Amino acid sequence: MLPDDIRPNNVQPRLHRTWWRAPLVASLVGLPFLVLEYRWFRSEDGIGAFGGAFYWSVGLLALSWVLPHRRSLRTPRVLAAGAGLGCVLLPMLFALALGAALSGI
Repeated sequence: MLPDDIRPNNVQPRLHRTWWRAPLVASLVGLPFLVLEYRWFRSEDGIGAFGGAFYWSVGLLALSWVLPHRRSLRTPRVLAAGAGLGCVLLPMLFALALGAALSGI
């Protein structure tokens, strides 16, 4: 990228100024559940059947933070953050659904 004194005035930088919003929202909502799930899985002597969802959620949340901060990657960043949040919430929603089904509601 050229310095400001060399670059023409009509060329806008391609950086996205609010690139951090989607990863931040997904992380703020998902990290407490991720820590809770990790502690829950550790108390059960291992990750078990939900290990894939746990590792995918960590990977997708990390991917949403490390994608380049360009405007053209806004959609992949939002999709990675949303999919990571969905994978974080999957075990909890499954446990709630299973508890509701077994309680006879």
